[in-house]
Amino acid sequence: MIKAIAIDDEKMALEVIKAHASKVPFLHLEEVFLDAIEALEYIKSNSIDLIFLDINMPDISGIDFAGLLPKETLVVFTTAYSDFAVKGFELDALDYLLKPFNLPRFIKACQKAQEWLELQPGKEPESTFIKTGEGQIRLNFGQLLYCEASGNYVTFQMEEEKILSRMTLTEVENLLPSFFIRTHRSFLINSKKVGKVEKHQLHLQDKTVPISLSYMDQVTEFFNSK
Repeated sequence: MIKAIAIDDEKMALEVIKAHASKVPFLHLEEVFLDAIEALEYIKSNSIDLIFLDINMPDISGIDFAGLLPKETLVVFTTAYSDFAVKGFELDALDYLLKPFNLPRFIKACQKAQEWLELQPGKEPESTFIKTGEGQIRLNFGQLLYCEASGNYVTFQMEEEKILSRMTLTEVENLLPSFFIRTHRSFLINSKKVGKVEKHQLHLQDKTVPISLSYMDQVTEFFNSK
């Protein structure tokens, strides 16, 4: 999931970004700001992947603001003035959205950010495609609670639904990021979703997953190291 904020001195422009962002499943718009200085304070204490940044703002321009950001922060400039495009790309901006921009153009900028982030060294992927009876669908790891094997099939228990695929749990384990761990020969869990650890079971939201004796030491060691 891409963590983003938006900065613009026009409230209507922020409303447009909020509306578009709500339709992009891999993007989470954490906050929006009318005041760039307030946004800068927020960035100091919060980890952000992407900023939608207006260029023509009072007090500090988007161009100057971008120069104050950590190098790894991605910037998509938003402005009504096309003359700023060259300057924006000189600052290594990821993209440039000319107002008024529509949803497809906004999604394209978000996809650029997703592709860039997934290619960074040491950064684990946020999703993969798995085969189902209806073809291949994208599996978002951030929404996956656990995987349960039964025979030649694996059930992916998502936050809102279940997905069934003809796979082995070992095949699934090779696809998942390192924060997924085995708790049982039939279960792989998302450690980030665990709310409570008991001796023989884990609680993930309203679901309960067993811890078998053979995996107990591994599970204990994993959570003790966090």
